[in-house]
Amino acid sequence: MEPDDFYQDGSRLLQERFGTRALADHLAGRYVLAELEDQHADWIRGADTVWLATVSPAGQPECSYKGGLPGFVHVAGPRLLEIPSYDGNGMYRTLGNTVTNPRVGLLFLFPAVPAKLRVNGACQLTTDGLDAHPGAEAVLRVHVEQVFENCPRYLHHPVTGEHSAHCPRPGYRPPDADWKQKPEYDQLLPGRPAAAEREHL
Repeated sequence: MEPDDFYQDGSRLLQERFGTRALADHLAGRYVLAELEDQHADWIRGADTVWLATVSPAGQPECSYKGGLPGFVHVAGPRLLEIPSYDGNGMYRTLGNTVTNPRVGLLFLFPAVPAKLRVNGACQLTTDGLDAHPGAEAVLRVHVEQVFENCPRYLHHPVTGEHSAHCPRPGYRPPDADWKQKPEYDQLLPGRPAAAEREHL
């Protein structure tokens, strides 16, 4: 994806301030996709949760947890996801937001995969095809527009609850993220010398 289509002015301002614009451009151009890859689809089929962000008519963002059995989010295609809505408290804040503003953001975490997957797009609320989603009273059909992974280093262990070794704490220097060691990031990370320079340090 073209970086200028992915980042807004506020992001650009902070990238310039913290010296990460070249890195951000590289990530957007290489890793932000317009559809799900096969691996992403497999991850989602094994997911039992998704965090769903919507925006109210007044511009108030809201984030809602959605849970179900693994596979409850149906991958209908590389550019289409279906999220069932089960019986809840009757407020319909999340679904109501999508009626007036279809823009949504999804965050997936996975029980068996140390990864974070973000999906942005537009959705449609429907009560058709509920037979494919047992127990659902409605379904959000999300048309995928942007797919990208986030650095997983701050994820805590999903089973043991052990906190990530990368979390800052007093008197402790966290290890570098594994992805930062890849040659493609030489000269893109602020304050980090290229591989050839590091060999002589």
